[in-house]
This record gives sequence, structure tokens and C-alpha cells, in this order.
Amino acid sequence: MNKKFSVTFLLLTVFFSVFLILANLLEVKIVDLGFMTVTGGLIVFPMSYIINDCIVEVYGFRMARFTIWLGFFMNLLAVILIQLAILLPADASWTGQVAFETTFGNTARILFASFTAMVCGSMVNAYVMSKMKIGQAGKHFSVRAVASTLFGESVDSVIFFPVAFYGILPNETILSLILAQAALKTLYEIIALPVTVRLVRLLKRKEDLDVFDYKVSYKWWKVFDF
Repeated sequence: MNKKFSVTFLLLTVFFSVFLILANLLEVKIVDLGFMTVTGGLIVFPMSYIINDCIVEVYGFRMARFTIWLGFFMNLLAVILIQLAILLPADASWTGQVAFETTFGNTARILFASFTAMVCGSMVNAYVMSKMKIGQAGKHFSVRAVASTLFGESVDSVIFFPVAFYGILPNETILSLILAQAALKTLYEIIALPVTVRLVRLLKRKEDLDVFDYKVSYKWWKVFDF
């Protein structure tokens, strides 16, 4: 594949990174929907999986892997800068320091859980999507989009919630969060499918590209293998 990145691909990577950063900021809020408990990250995080699906389907696993790691490092950079801002001495006239720290001062444990879950879940999503595309000879995009999201979101939730909240929240709540997040994020994907399908078709026409990952290394650490 030509190593020149198209503007369209770069826009997808930008949106992917932005959604990851926003999800990381919103994930600390526990939301009570009445019938189940979720986190604030549910608002935007599934969008990263939809973009991931589009990138794998059009550009292939290698470009998706690069995008995932780029998103990871952009997220890490945002966290580092936020933590530095927290450490800066507050002006005596400003009374929002405590609220600022409470909102943005994620513990190292939550950050570790978030980053680990994001990379593992996104990589699993991309891997399943790539393998299913080959197995289905490029047909049935909707089936593999939903299946890959279900696998990826399940891995993400199973890693994130126990690592981030074990010993803090009751085990029943953690289990509820795992099930609810995986189910709702997959439902999010299903609802968005008509838009995703049209977006994939548009991308394939515009880029004149439809990559099948034959003889591709699926090793996660090969960031620049594209």
C-alpha cells in the first residue's frame, strides 16, 4: 500500500483519537439509567469502534493497528498534559481547584485500566473484522461489524471494570457494568449500521481501495508495518 496517507484517512484517525480522549475523560462518571448502570464514556466510545471497523474494512488491519497506537499515544499525551495542569499552582482568586482535580485527576489505576482495555479491545475488534472479511470473501459487512464490536467491547469491559473498580465498587455492580457496557455499545453499533454501511461504501469509492489482509502480520507491536 502507498505510504502516503490520504486526507480522508487522516481525518478518520483524528476523529478516532478525539473520541478516545473524550471517552477517557467521561469514563469516570457512573450513570444510573434506572434499569442499568453505565459510564459516561458510553456517549462517545462506541464511535471509536465504528471508525475502527471502517478503517479495517477499507484500509486493512495494518492501518487500523497504526491508528489504534496513534490514538493510544494521543490519549496518553492528553493525560500527561492534564496532570501537569493539575500540578500547577492555582491562583488565590480561583476556587475551582478541588473540582478540577476531582474531574480530571484520574487515579493511575483507572488510567492503566483504560489504556490497557482500549488497546486490547480495539485490537481484538480489528483482528476479528479482518479475519471475518477474508472468511466471508468481503461479503456481509454488517455481520462482521456487529460481531467484531461484540468481541472487542466485551474484551474492553472485562479488562477495564475489574482493574479500575475492584475493591471500590461492589462485585455485583462491576458485573452489571461489564454486561451493560458490552451490550449497549454493541446495540449502538447496530443502530448506527445504516450510516456505517454507507460510510464504508463512500470510502471505498473515494479511495478506490478495498484491502484484504492476506499474508499480514497480526502482531500488535508492528506499529509501522504498513
